[in-house]
Amino acid sequence: MDEEIAGGAPSERTKVRRLPDLARYDRATIDSILDEALVCHLGFVHEGRPFVIPTLQARVGDELYLHGSAASRTLRALSSEIPVCVTVTLLDGIVLARSAFESSVNYRSVVLFGSARVLEDPAEKLHALEALTEQIVPGRWADVRPVTEQELKATTVLALPIGEASAKISEGPPDDSESPDADLPIWAGVIPLQTRFLPPVTAPDLKFDIEPPPYAIDYRRPPV
Repeated sequence: MDEEIAGGAPSERTKVRRLPDLARYDRATIDSILDEALVCHLGFVHEGRPFVIPTLQARVGDELYLHGSAASRTLRALSSEIPVCVTVTLLDGIVLARSAFESSVNYRSVVLFGSARVLEDPAEKLHALEALTEQIVPGRWADVRPVTEQELKATTVLALPIGEASAKISEGPPDDSESPDADLPIWAGVIPLQTRFLPPVTAPDLKFDIEPPPYAIDYRRPPV
């Protein structure tokens, strides 16, 4: 594989062809999108059938961690090192142009290609599960009970290298200013979107008088 394809893409299949000016190939941009996202989608072909599966993810260094039940068909398939495509999308706004054709959304996305390896070493596996827990709720790992040996055996953790990836970012207002649509008496603009986190709700079977921890009360994604 070439070190760099024309335009900065790490490989031919990661090169953005549709609206290439929106492409980003630097790791800082790619990592920031992965770090903010909770959910990714795994695309792969297994036994001649295509699958796209949503799952939680966490980046540590140059690898993306994925996990699930050892009995999972998805994890068993990916454990055989078949090619996989991982996508992440963060939706930032709805862009309303003066025409339906030019209307769109503002977003940040990552597409990642590769083959995953299974984490066999128990210490590395435990470290990955800590990273996945901290990706969902920073600070939670220190509060929960330790993972049991049986739970560790029942869980498959995969590591996918982030070497072959690209990002795409669309932002800003509708681009009508250079067209005849700019003279139409139609409102145009952006409806910004944010993920809103509500106050925590205590489990009904909680047997102790425990207040929600600060990381649950003041939850932030990504951590500040």
